[in-house]
Amino acid sequence: MTIPGSALATSRHVVRRGGESNFAVPQAFVGKSEGFRRWAVVAEDAPAVHTGFAMCTLEAGGWVATHVHSYEESVYILEGEAELSTSEGVFKLRAGDYGLIQVAVPHSWRASPSGDARWAQMMAPQPRSRFGNDTFFVDPLPDPPHKGEGDGDVTGRTREAPRIDVRDPRTRSFGHIERSNMEVSRQTQDQLAVSASMRTALLVYSGITVKMMIDSDLGAQLSTMFMVQYEPNGVAGQHDHPFEETYLILDGEVDATFDGERYRMTAGDIGFAGVGCVHGFANPAKVPVRWLETQAPQPPARHSYRFARDWDYLREHTRTKA
Repeated sequence: MTIPGSALATSRHVVRRGGESNFAVPQAFVGKSEGFRRWAVVAEDAPAVHTGFAMCTLEAGGWVATHVHSYEESVYILEGEAELSTSEGVFKLRAGDYGLIQVAVPHSWRASPSGDARWAQMMAPQPRSRFGNDTFFVDPLPDPPHKGEGDGDVTGRTREAPRIDVRDPRTRSFGHIERSNMEVSRQTQDQLAVSASMRTALLVYSGITVKMMIDSDLGAQLSTMFMVQYEPNGVAGQHDHPFEETYLILDGEVDATFDGERYRMTAGDIGFAGVGCVHGFANPAKVPVRWLETQAPQPPARHSYRFARDWDYLREHTRTKA
């Protein structure tokens, strides 16, 4: 049956509605940021140990001081623009950009002066409140050069923070995804933004399209992040995993089942399935549904999926043989 209400947690899953968001300054960032707010969706009060998942906002002109984490962090920009400074450099991120911040990599944030920024944040393993949420503030990264200093161009102008250039082979920790990247018919060489490779590959099955974003190929060790799209009537049967998953609905709506409970999830809703949570999805609408999905830890080489119907078949098969 469909469960009404805003949030329901069981021993294995959580569903949170976008309308119940509760943004606040994280305790560790008080006095170390301005205009920064976070909604901790999957944290220590959830049935999770490998996953921390949050929604973050940064007001126009806001900033977050330089810090490091003892966990792996992945981000996906939903709205606006913000500058992310790391030991690799300063990068201007916009909607559709994503990036990996590895364990202990110094980084800081600064919002555009003209508008707010909003992003999804994946953390693995889950930050621990008893250890200051595994966040440590460190010395600032070197400031970008000022006008007239040696890192400007030949006219002495300071270089502006670059946007993410997915075609540049030097781009190590970042990427960009558009809705068109989920369309099978648009994956021809003349329409791809980058040279055809496994980084551009789509996994397509039973009305479902999957596009990997962050994985070990980009340097991640503890988690993954990817985009999922279901066409009308797209279905994934009941299954579970030996890892945790989180789902942020971006467009459309989907009928989701977790632990036998059914939910109609729409844009802004977030679901979490822990290890052993049997879950499945179906698109009831006449338009595609799209969501951001994460996993932690990374899936094993084999036996990532345990489909209920296969084991039901075995149970029935052995019963008839008895």
